Amino acid sequence: MKKGTKRLLSGFAIGAAAAGAIGAVIMNRNGKFARARRRSEELDLWARPGMQVTFRAELMPGRDASERTFRVAELLPSGRVHLNGVTGEHAQKEFEPRR
Repeated sequence: MKKGTKRLLSGFAIGAAAAGAIGAVIMNRNGKFARARRRSEELDLWARPGMQVTFRAELMPGRDASERTFRVAELLPSGRVHLNGVTGEHAQKEFEPRR
């Protein structure tokens, strides 16, 4: 093989390796871009610590909305929350939608 051809092929090999390494750094394990995933996770948060949430009326019949409203103490990695004044973990389905 000629010297010029060897240089050209080695340049392509090095370029392909660099592109693969950069792609591996940018992409996460699931094959999605990490930046896009972080934005979607931020948007998926339905509650934040200190925010007030109101239980659905079906879960606490006979109580006024003010009696069914509690403040979020902690957001768990599973998407559930701990509330101030109520024991246990609670899911998004248990609360009225935000207005």
